[in-house]
Amino acid sequence: MECGRLTVPLDRERPSGPRIEIAVSRVPASGTPAERRGILLVNPGGPGGSGLPYAVTKRAKLPASVRRSYDVIGFDPRGVGHSAPVDCGAMGGLFAAPGADPVPTTPRAERTYLASQRDMADDCAAGAGTEALPYLSTEQTASDMDAIRAALGEPRAGFLGISYGSYLGAAYAARFPHRVGRMVLDSVVGPWDWHDFDVIQSRAMLHARDTFFAWTAEHAERFGLGAGADDVRRSYLRVRQGLAARPVNGFGPAEFDRAVYRALGRTERWAGLADGLRTYLTDGSPDGLRPASALDSPESRNYEAANRIVKCADGPGPTPREVVADIRRIRRVDPQPVLTGLEASACAYWHHRPNHRTALGSPAAPPVLLVASAHDPVTPIEGARRLREVLPGSRLVTLDDDYSHGVFASRGNACVDGAVAAYLVDGTVPAADVRCSGPGLPVTAAAAPSK
Repeated sequence: MECGRLTVPLDRERPSGPRIEIAVSRVPASGTPAERRGILLVNPGGPGGSGLPYAVTKRAKLPASVRRSYDVIGFDPRGVGHSAPVDCGAMGGLFAAPGADPVPTTPRAERTYLASQRDMADDCAAGAGTEALPYLSTEQTASDMDAIRAALGEPRAGFLGISYGSYLGAAYAARFPHRVGRMVLDSVVGPWDWHDFDVIQSRAMLHARDTFFAWTAEHAERFGLGAGADDVRRSYLRVRQGLAARPVNGFGPAEFDRAVYRALGRTERWAGLADGLRTYLTDGSPDGLRPASALDSPESRNYEAANRIVKCADGPGPTPREVVADIRRIRRVDPQPVLTGLEASACAYWHHRPNHRTALGSPAAPPVLLVASAHDPVTPIEGARRLREVLPGSRLVTLDDDYSHGVFASRGNACVDGAVAAYLVDGTVPAADVRCSGPGLPVTAAAAPSK
């Protein structure tokens, strides 16, 4: 992997103003010069995800034909990793362990929740600097991408964006439609305001959790959490209620919800979640639910800070009243939701108020390939369908009977990977949308370990 730095303006409209450095990585194409198709910028998601190592980690999973055809280019978006990283300090208590219960159930709890969001906004203004907040946005990052393209001497930029990376790619297509090469947007964020997206995601998480309850019940001998979905739900609530009443070594309801949120996004994590629930009910230990890395690590702190700053820079935020109303609506669907993904709530108190939404897509851009899992709870498939409306001529590749986030060169599906590779390497745009057969829910038959 080759690494370098590119100096860009903090504000693209003031090229002679303050400048920042963007960290860039490159892994050259492995094929012959005749096979080369140019550069493929990659972004892993977020906002807040570091893309510098992604040139290596994602490239290793790409089909061989794509590796032979493209120089894979990673970069840390502005505010992230090695590109002028931001820090929001305590972020309103986000890193406290145990954290406050993230699901407010009374008017007093709602006021406390809003106060924490106000404190988070204040902490980010103090940590990043009020003068920098408007420029740590997706639109500015899209301009950085074009600066990378120009610095590498390429007429067009290929792009592979996953999750938030799909939003970034759509923003690039809006601003630089004639610079778009072959673009793949995987696990698509829809063209909504960030708070609206977060609310849509929270509802999808409820559907995924119900599916998890039913799946766990089908494997009652393996997990021992109950023979019916309602039984498993009661076991789940016993764990959460127990941790809310008596956190264990810094692990309480906020940490529990964060673990559930992460696990629901990929079905290969479901067995670990079920095992963790059973272990707590058996011996009172939440260790099976703890993440491998701490939330307050430097990398995590930077991620969470950049996440809020970018979301709040991308468009007008909600009002405090709207935040509370949406939480109440979610709780009417299910009184114990997972609200970990309501990241844009802090935008209700943000010190910079954007006056426009981020533009996404363009009729002048070439056809784009959208990829989605049929039941992805992190980026529900409706987002791909909506985004396609602003990217005329684009096609949607759907992995049916799949419940996970991240599809291309991730799920090991030959149908998906073949369609995307043909598009990237040969420019083959499918004549119609593509539907691929998915893996279904995980299969497990091992009995639960005896105690």
